[in-house]
Amino acid sequence: MFQDITLEELRVLKNKKQITIIDVRSPSEYKDATLPDSLNIPFFDDQERAEVGTLYKQTSVQAAKERGLEIAAAKLPSFVKEFAAIQGDKAVFCWRGGMRSRTTATVLSLMDIHAYRLIGGYKAYRKWVLDELESYECKAKSYVIHGNTGTGKTNLLHRLKAQGYPVLDLEGMAGHRGSIFGEIGLRANNQKTFDSLLLEELIKIGDSPYVLFEAESKKIGKVVMPPFMAEQKESGTQIWIEMPLQARVQQILEDYRPEEYKEQCISAFRSIKSRIHIPVAAEIERCLQADLFGEAVALLLEYYYDPRYDYTSTQYEGIERVTFKVNNLDEAETA
Repeated sequence: MFQDITLEELRVLKNKKQITIIDVRSPSEYKDATLPDSLNIPFFDDQERAEVGTLYKQTSVQAAKERGLEIAAAKLPSFVKEFAAIQGDKAVFCWRGGMRSRTTATVLSLMDIHAYRLIGGYKAYRKWVLDELESYECKAKSYVIHGNTGTGKTNLLHRLKAQGYPVLDLEGMAGHRGSIFGEIGLRANNQKTFDSLLLEELIKIGDSPYVLFEAESKKIGKVVMPPFMAEQKESGTQIWIEMPLQARVQQILEDYRPEEYKEQCISAFRSIKSRIHIPVAAEIERCLQADLFGEAVALLLEYYYDPRYDYTSTQYEGIERVTFKVNNLDEAETA
């Protein structure tokens, strides 16, 4: 028979790398939000889930169970094979630790494949994430990285993290760069996914005496930072990276790849076009249409982004501040 497991017990096994976590909800549920590092082996696909759900609401619980059994029976051999191919211990979960995960664990047990079932399912995990973030006390000293658009702040954080420094890549967790062009080439995460990723990174940082992250707005793409992160941003040591215009232009071209996402870039630009002096806006759009992306970026920086950032910088008067004047990302990393 299968064995129920609490979220705390599951996390212990996961931290020891002794278990594979499997989400048996439908593909759309899994895509919307799931436990980090989990696999998806759906008990029902999206259409089947909708059919069973409709029977449950409009006919009866029994009718829904019978139809669910018919659907599951037809694909049971291939379903079991997917689990059998995964080595080591396994834990399954669904929305509330109900029918889908219980049936999966029972069937696997009958086939001599041991699997735990997460008590409370994803709903219990989501509640835990929200509770933890709401009560989180950040004891680490914050170092907040600022810099005009194009100084490669996210790339800098990636480099530092690769060296073992305690880093929070908030844009990476959000799947968004935090500007009107921020989703180009990326897939923005929703709040549930962002919260999960943030909590996991906070746990990894643990008792580190300090943490590095970029100065983000409260809202990053589709997500909102928890209040304690905004407080850390305001109270931490502010590190300002100053870099020449052309170096920033080159960094933006590497990050955003406008030659691949030309139409998205033009569409995003048009949403801010009215905020830029008319002749300059016309020239930026002409450059974008003509594939003169470097020229377009330089104009955007000079006439739109830099003035906005200059205004933001005045809001940090009286707070501990360190400024590094560098020529490129390599020098920024060394500094």
